[in-house]
Amino acid sequence: MRTTLSHALSALRLFVLAAAGLCMALPAAQAADPIKIGLVATLSGSSAKSGEAITRGLTLAIDEINAKGGVLGRKLELASRDDESNPSKGLLAARELVQKEKAAVLFGGLETPVSLAIVPFANKEQVPFIGPWAAGTPITRNGANPNFVFRVSAMDELVDVALVNYAIKKYGAKKPGLILINNPWGESNEKGLLKALEAKGVKPAGVEKFETNDVDVTPQLSRLKEAGADALFLVANVGPSSQMIKSLDKMGWAVPVVSHWGPAGGRFSELAGPGATKVEFIQTFTFSGNASPKAKAVLDALKAKYPEVKSAADVTPAVGVANAYDAMHLVA
Repeated sequence: MRTTLSHALSALRLFVLAAAGLCMALPAAQAADPIKIGLVATLSGSSAKSGEAITRGLTLAIDEINAKGGVLGRKLELASRDDESNPSKGLLAARELVQKEKAAVLFGGLETPVSLAIVPFANKEQVPFIGPWAAGTPITRNGANPNFVFRVSAMDELVDVALVNYAIKKYGAKKPGLILINNPWGESNEKGLLKALEAKGVKPAGVEKFETNDVDVTPQLSRLKEAGADALFLVANVGPSSQMIKSLDKMGWAVPVVSHWGPAGGRFSELAGPGATKVEFIQTFTFSGNASPKAKAVLDALKAKYPEVKSAADVTPAVGVANAYDAMHLVA
């Protein structure tokens, strides 16, 4: 943790120094141009709420920073691109933001595969890439030196320990099954969950994977049921998670489902149907019942800027707003 923070601060100092040098080198008119802040996130589809939350968190922070004079006398300006939950499109968007829009820093979104696609580019270009949500452990632990990739969200390795502890404490899980999306995020959590289970002396009933476009996950779930799974660890984003829950309902299998935060990124309750209430997923922040003065101030700012936000219940997902808000202030 200390090493990561030290590297992050060093890179941010380099960013500030580079920006300062750029300001001195440019003519006065150009020096007043805004500093572009790049965002590559899911802004459409079933997980669009995640991109909306990150956008709102960044925007609130940028408004506060600009109201105090910006950075080095220059205003900040957000430039966003929709990755459409597609790694190739996310990488193209990152390249456009850095090379064409001259973004000084990049922020990522919900999708671990998209962030992993951007990591080599960010390190090659030496552009700070900040992860406010995507949890894949290899995003920041990518082996690069120097490493220009940082996060304010909990990584899978930590989340998986919390999921395992919760399932054992609440449900007395002795033989849980893993049902994971078949992509790098699923792989990251497979390693983390198996490691966390081993530390507790618990053997899983099995590990099953499914595809983003799978409509029926009954075969994978049936194998876990036959193996005696007494709880399920779910790792997938909104669309795939919804299909999994529908398959569970189709089977009539009443089994506890403890999930990573993927379903929080969009219209899960709507898409999964009544079975959505069975799922308990981890969150690292909430505005509801939060007595922190800062949380109240940010919630008030959200209400003022976005009329549709009437209460904490309307801030979904809160973790995206909070992490993005904090990350932008850390960078500035």
